[in-house]
Amino acid sequence: MKHKKMKNIFGAQKRSLPFPGKIYFVLLLLALFIAPNVLAVDQQASIDTQITQDEKDQFDAILAPVLKIYNFVKYVATVVAALFLVYAGINYMTSGNDPKKRDQAKNIVTYVVIGMVVIWAAPLLVNLLI
Repeated sequence: MKHKKMKNIFGAQKRSLPFPGKIYFVLLLLALFIAPNVLAVDQQASIDTQITQDEKDQFDAILAPVLKIYNFVKYVATVVAALFLVYAGINYMTSGNDPKKRDQAKNIVTYVVIGMVVIWAAPLLVNLLI
């Protein structure tokens, strides 16, 4: 089977993967995503399983430190986001007629707002799904 030779960005010769190699790669990825689900089918609890109060207390005891860490990260990220918003505001005000600097400041604000929405809405989304 003859391989097609290609040049990489540095100009050196590079050989592409033959067609079956790409199929094996896709099948490997597919197996990695499907296998855990198939293997876990017989370990799943039935829907009508009742959780005792002791199990709930044990779960809450495990979850408490995780929530403390999450809240700490959330508040630190909020402080950092506020600093970035101030930085973006200063950049925007001092941009003058430079559209590149103005667009950069707008992008910073956009990404900061998106990040804050994701960080603050994550628990709400998890509670909605559970």
